[in-house]
Parts: sequence; structure tokens; C-alpha cells
Amino acid sequence: MKAFRLDRVRVAHEIAATVRLALPLIFAQLAAIGSNVIDAVLAGHVSAHVLGAVAVGASVWSLAIVSGIGMMMAVPPSVSQLDGAQRRGEIGAVFLQALWLAVGMGVLLWFAVRHAEPLIDLIGVAPGLRADVGEFLRAISWGAPALTCYFALRGLSEGLSLTRPSMYFSLSGLVVLVPLGYVFMFGKLGLSPQGARGCGIATATVLWLEMVAFAIYVSRHRNYRGLGLFDRFEWPRPRRIAALAAIGLPMAVTLLAEAGLFVAVALLIGTLGETVVASHQVALNIASFFFMIPLGLAMAITVRVGNAVGRGDAQAVRYAGFCGIGLTLLTQLFSAGLMLGLPHFIASLYTHDTQVIALAMQLLLLAGLFQFSDGIQVASNGALRGLKDTRVPMAITLFAYWVIGMPVGWWLAFRQELGARGMWMGLIAGLSMAALLLLGRFWRISARLRLPSA
Repeated sequence: MKAFRLDRVRVAHEIAATVRLALPLIFAQLAAIGSNVIDAVLAGHVSAHVLGAVAVGASVWSLAIVSGIGMMMAVPPSVSQLDGAQRRGEIGAVFLQALWLAVGMGVLLWFAVRHAEPLIDLIGVAPGLRADVGEFLRAISWGAPALTCYFALRGLSEGLSLTRPSMYFSLSGLVVLVPLGYVFMFGKLGLSPQGARGCGIATATVLWLEMVAFAIYVSRHRNYRGLGLFDRFEWPRPRRIAALAAIGLPMAVTLLAEAGLFVAVALLIGTLGETVVASHQVALNIASFFFMIPLGLAMAITVRVGNAVGRGDAQAVRYAGFCGIGLTLLTQLFSAGLMLGLPHFIASLYTHDTQVIALAMQLLLLAGLFQFSDGIQVASNGALRGLKDTRVPMAITLFAYWVIGMPVGWWLAFRQELGARGMWMGLIAGLSMAALLLLGRFWRISARLRLPSA
């Protein structure tokens, strides 16, 4: 790559464009976190037993969610590249095949969630909870096809740089979930109390409502006219679906690798006692909440990079990627500052137990340290996704998380007897390795990128 001087005006424009795209996506991701909070609060007011069943079931369901989201992450870069190349007439055909992929993935997840007993046994769920966990999973499984189709619609809209609908429908779903969950779980309007099963029914219903509402919006709003989305029926085209799956499957594996790492860490920490588990949950809850900010930015970076690729502008690819990564570092500076500067205040919001607060403060300090590497790795992955580069990033994350992060964490936690702190140090090692390798890959690819002018 020839050295190029940064154009301050262009940098300011790129940052402004990324922020406009990212803000609605951040709110949409926070709404997803909010749905888990609503389920937990309602379940907790039914009984501790129902809360336990919903918590375990939600952990299993989260694996289905990240699988579906990962596969549908093939849509935004595919659409944004066509949009940037002024080939909007081809978007409809790509979207229809993405819908077929979404339907197939949804049916697969429906089946997997309904037959998750081996995973429940592996987790070591208490026998008294297993029946209700199964009821929750069978009920919520009906929402799997709606989930994947909803994210296909989101991918279409976000690929067109239209991110506000994602926020609107996610927040609307959150509002609807409260009364529906209350009715089904507590047994109102003439219904019998459904407990954990009612929580699954309510969530699945909301997923279908969100998907149908989004589909109606896309079919009627002027922003989507001329794309030929629903002008004609198309049967599945194996080659086009395979091309989308080739992008989406590595992303699904990547997200599963990360989710699996945190699940495994939680299981190992679960052997260290209730105080340690509670402290871990406090720190993880805060870290997960703040992670929604770089995740939303990464989704916006994908669109900006993909759009630049479609325009055939290699320099714009570099601006989109590195400005997005730099912006992510600024947001991580804020979250790290809170965790490093106010650990006692944050921990005390969750509990009054002094032992839990003391350990949670130590974990929050570690969480503050990995904010930067976590931000870099997710933003770099977003930039690479805009280039449709997903296979090597998948291998990088598998190596970083499971060859570096997990062994280092286990060794520090159990061989060096650092407990939960050791596992979190392992997370820092894994995320830092992922950040270094992913950033390096985007740097190398963008340096030698040669694009035909659109």
C-alpha cells in the first residue's frame, strides 16, 4: 500500500457516517439484552424454581441465537457491496435466496433446540429443573424460524445502510414481551399459569410478531422500492445459497466459539463455590452490557467497508475500517474507565454481600483491561466481514479462544490457584491474541487490496 496522508475532512465524514449507522444497531443489541432481563425478572417473581429453569434454558437458547445470527451475517456485506456498486437490481435475488437459507437454518435450530437433552445433561442441570427446562426449550423452539428470517430482513436493511428499522422493531418487541410474558407465565386472561413454558411461548410469539412486522415494513416502505424483493417467487438456488453459507457458516462457528468459551468459563467457575459464581456473574453482566457498543459499531463497519468494496474504492475501505476501529477504541476507553475507576460502586449495585463485592471488584478490574482487546477484535472482525473474509478469521478466533485463552485460564485458575481471576486472565489472553491477529489481517489485506472501479 502506498502511504497516504489522512484527510481530516474524510476522517470526520467517515466517523459521522459510522456513528449514524451504529447508534440504532447499538440500541437494537441492548434491546436483545433487555429481553433476557425481562424474562429473568418475570420468572423470578413466579418462583426461584422457574427462574432457574429459564436461566438454564436461556443459556441453551443463546447458542441457537448466535448460530442463527452468525449465518445471517452473510447478508449485510452481500447487500452493501451490491448497493455500493449501484447494482441494486440484483439485491432482491440475493435476499430471496437468503430467506431460503434462513428458513432452512431456522428449521435446523428448531429441531436442535427440541432435542437438547444431551447438552442439558452435559451442563449438569439439577434433576428437579430438567422437566421445566425441556418445556421452556420446546416452547421457544417454535420461534427459531422467525428468528433467522428476522435477521435476514435485518441484514437486508442494514446492508442498505438503513439501520433504524432494526432499532424500532427490537425495541417494539421488548415492549410487547412484558405483557405477553406476564399473561402466559402468571396465567391471566383466563389462561392457566405456564411458568417456564409460558416464558418460551411469549418469546417465540414476539419473534414471529417482529419478523412479520419487519417483512410488511420492507414490502411497503419506499426505501426498499425497486429492489424486486417480492416481485416474483424463486425456488432455492443451491449455488447462491452455498455462496451465502460460505460467508455465514464461518461467522456462525466464530460466534459459537466465543459463546462456548464463556459458557465453559462459567461451568469451570461454577465448581469454585456460590460466592465466586455470583461475583463472576456480576462482572460478566457488566462486560456483556458494554460489549453491545463495539458490537453495534462492528456491524456498522461491515456495511461501510462492504459499500466501499462495491464502489471499487480501496482507499475508502481503509478509511472505513481504521476509522471504525479507532472509534471503537474511544468507546472502549469510556467503558474501561468506568470498570477501572468505579468497581466498588458497580458491584454494590448488584449485591450487598461484602465477599461477593470484593471478588467482583477484582474481576471488574480485569474486565476493564480487556475492553481494548475485545473492542479491537470485534471491530476488526466487522471490517473483515465487509470484505467477505470469514474463514481465516474463524480459524483465528478458534485458535485464540480455545488454544490460548481456555488453557491459559484453566492453568492459572486451577494449577496456580488463582480461581476466577485466573479464568478472566485467560479471557484477556485469548481476546488479546484475537485482537492482534485480526487487526493484523485487516491491515495486510487492506494494504494490498486492488479493486476494479465500479
